[in-house]
Amino acid sequence: MANVTEIAPDLYRFSLFVPEIDLQFNYFLVKDEEPLLFTTGYRASFDALRDLVRTVIDPSRIRWIGFSHFEGDECGALNQWLEIAPAAQPVCSFVGAAININDFAIRPPRGMQDGEVLPTGKYRFRFRTTAQVPHGWDGAVMFEESHRTLLCSDLFQQFGDVEALTESDILERVREAILQMEASPLAGYLPYTPRTEGILHGLAGLKPQTLAIMHGSSFRGDGERALRDLAAVMKETLGAP
Repeated sequence: MANVTEIAPDLYRFSLFVPEIDLQFNYFLVKDEEPLLFTTGYRASFDALRDLVRTVIDPSRIRWIGFSHFEGDECGALNQWLEIAPAAQPVCSFVGAAININDFAIRPPRGMQDGEVLPTGKYRFRFRTTAQVPHGWDGAVMFEESHRTLLCSDLFQQFGDVEALTESDILERVREAILQMEASPLAGYLPYTPRTEGILHGLAGLKPQTLAIMHGSSFRGDGERALRDLAAVMKETLGAP
């Protein structure tokens, strides 16, 4: 099932549910003077996501294509999006640009340093580099400063075809998802390093009011507490005994 939900002003969540793995793939569009698409989906899901984007804006208007790290569901369809949006440019971490996207993309990316700001018109996105969080040396997230929305990629993963946005605590779902993944052949998908807790607490310091989550319900409420609770859950389930 596919659906479109405005989870914050001008921020649209496009959801594609894959029942075979009981998992949502959620992508986010910011409608602004320079529209931003955050994560591209797989190449195979390009047509479906393009058609969802078309319900909000003409896809050819997209100016920025952002993502957290180099992975199929994050940026697999990047070049397909660049082909249909002639003014679009990839935006990713400096490390991501240097080690992957300079070679992968058909147009040069804008590699962002930690704390650097990308304006899209009336909105500003602050880049935070998050090496190995959720995973990948090139990991990063983007924080929209006006409405305090954190585009947080694979953090807070939940299984199921769940609601688009919730104000209820999602940490028990997240804990269950981590334990389920750790009991599967995909164990280790969330590395836990000496930097993990500090990175999550740093993101908590942004005091987000909405968490735009790639797999599962997005969350509106006390994002600072949710991130600190996530740090505790990850330490408990993934940290060294």
